[in-house]
Amino acid sequence: MRLEMFDPAPISVVVTQGPEHRLAYMNAVYRSTFGDRPLGRTIREAFPDLAQSGYFDIYDRVFTTGTAEVLTGVPVDLVYPGASHQVTRYFTFSISHATTSDGRHGVLGVIVEVTEQVTAAERIRVLSEERRRALERYRSLVDAGSQMVWVTGPKGGVTEPSPGWQRVTGQSWEEFRGDGWIDALHPDDRAATVESWQRALDEQMPRWTHTYRLRLTTGGYRHFAVDAAPVRDGDTVVEWIGTCADVERQWQETRREELLARAATATAGIVRLDEMLAALAGVVVPAIADNCVIHLLPHALHRPPGTPLTAERVAAVTRPGLPDLPPHHEEHLRSGSPLARAADGRRPVHAVFPPGEPPPGFCPAGAEPWLPSGANSVVLFPVVVDGTTAALVTASVSGDRPPLGQSEIDLLRTLLERAHTPLSSALEYQRTRQVALALQRSLLTEPPDVPGLGIAVRYRPSTAAAEVGGDWYDSFVLRDGATVLTIGDVAGHDLPAAVTMSQLRNMLRGLTLDRQEPTGTILRRLDVAVQTLSPEFTATCVLARVERPEPGGFQLHYSVAGHPPPLLVGADGTARFLEEGRSPMLGLVPDPACESAVEPLLPGSTLLLYTDGLVERRDEDLTAGLERLRRHASAAVHRPLEAFCDTLLADQLTVDNDDDVAMLALRLPAAR
Repeated sequence: MRLEMFDPAPISVVVTQGPEHRLAYMNAVYRSTFGDRPLGRTIREAFPDLAQSGYFDIYDRVFTTGTAEVLTGVPVDLVYPGASHQVTRYFTFSISHATTSDGRHGVLGVIVEVTEQVTAAERIRVLSEERRRALERYRSLVDAGSQMVWVTGPKGGVTEPSPGWQRVTGQSWEEFRGDGWIDALHPDDRAATVESWQRALDEQMPRWTHTYRLRLTTGGYRHFAVDAAPVRDGDTVVEWIGTCADVERQWQETRREELLARAATATAGIVRLDEMLAALAGVVVPAIADNCVIHLLPHALHRPPGTPLTAERVAAVTRPGLPDLPPHHEEHLRSGSPLARAADGRRPVHAVFPPGEPPPGFCPAGAEPWLPSGANSVVLFPVVVDGTTAALVTASVSGDRPPLGQSEIDLLRTLLERAHTPLSSALEYQRTRQVALALQRSLLTEPPDVPGLGIAVRYRPSTAAAEVGGDWYDSFVLRDGATVLTIGDVAGHDLPAAVTMSQLRNMLRGLTLDRQEPTGTILRRLDVAVQTLSPEFTATCVLARVERPEPGGFQLHYSVAGHPPPLLVGADGTARFLEEGRSPMLGLVPDPACESAVEPLLPGSTLLLYTDGLVERRDEDLTAGLERLRRHASAAVHRPLEAFCDTLLADQLTVDNDDDVAMLALRLPAAR
């Protein structure tokens, strides 16, 4: 027998010689399967890692007796090529006596691997046993009647009765079978459930889980979690089996935590009370209610209980698909109305009624509508912050949606209680801001009417910041006929800054009216007063006095304390900044020295005083903003003074300017 004939064989072939069974030949398939074992060695020496030593005895018997032996699907534990430890694989062996071409006697081994076939057979056996046990468990559960267990065909459709389902939903077998089970689901959950279930059937998912609401025999709905899996015969799905578990309590707790987390995220970083309440309304809808309206009570601090109530609607959120309430901002609520009762009683007012039929008095004739037309229940919830009803939250649901109940009221209460600290801060901010705004507006008065001179003022609050600015301006006429122009900016954006701004303005008025002094001297005295009375504040300021020393001629006396320079624009459009009379900002230098300067004012010229918000931008150098202002003022000087100011604001400011702007412009009469 020539051994080379086995080289192309697609199965493993090995030949040993002599009674010691020394390896004489192995083909490529054998080497790739068992490794390249050394030729010339005995099989016991070549396979020290073989766990089953009994295979060597077979070689002994075949060599001695000459009788072939066949082993089918037997395990072989070896360290196979590419493995770091012993692995079990399965083979069929044919061992027979052989004589090589040189006349030597030995043994021929022909080996076929059958690992996949053996493993598949074992899987089938295990699967059959699992199916048998699963069937026994299922029948036990159904017979006991303690579980909602159901069975469908491979394409859906209930095929067996479920005592548990009938007990919970009240559906009979005829109502339940096929796709009848869908009728027991909440209407809002049916479409999503059917879509998810059909996808599981089409894709033959290994497991289908879903949560929906089931109608109960006692009325109402509860959340149930579905867990189902296909039963397979080989690769074929023969049926589906599933269970339903009541998870209402877990669902409510999860919902509660999710809403609280959403509320915390939605209100993070908000300081304005109206914005915070509007953010909370977006959390309430649609998770708790179909509609949420929030009224702010701006005069709650000073309103005696039982008197008419002024409420400002700051938020109104409606679930998609429902009509919005008519727009309105402020309404006056009579004493005894539901909203007023909730505010005075500081406890929720709750009502459940047929859709569109609220109790008498809830929507009195002549009042603005605040309740959706199809509502079936409503909760009026007062937002009490530090003992004051700061706002009213109105939540309602409509149509076939289950009415609001105690669980929703408790959830609303928790939602608002968790927000108490930020709401308290927002309310305090609201109070402070109202005072500061009132103080600031009282200082921004109209300019005096001076014969022969045009004076215009402008104030634009920041569109990006909610704080009260420290910008201010003032203009008045002295007893000698001189016109005083002043503008300034106190550092800070809060009530103390607004108070300091008021003090600064009033002190400057008094010092200017007190005596005829250079503007620099007056600013120096103001600086000393600021450092004495408010040492923690700094401010910038321009003080200017327009005089007419001779008929037809005007001159400007001015001083600049750390403020952007005044801009003087000639009648011909020539524009330049007045750089003289400069000194440090107020409150910065312990012993200030303030300079004064004099500038002639030619006929038809325009003088512009402004705060830094007009020229500063975050993304550029201040000099670029000043040059832009100079160009715009030069181009707009031929317009009337009021239009000149409006043009500068439109040209200079961006949509999201993040600082306040004050402007004071003076125009001299043109030459005759």
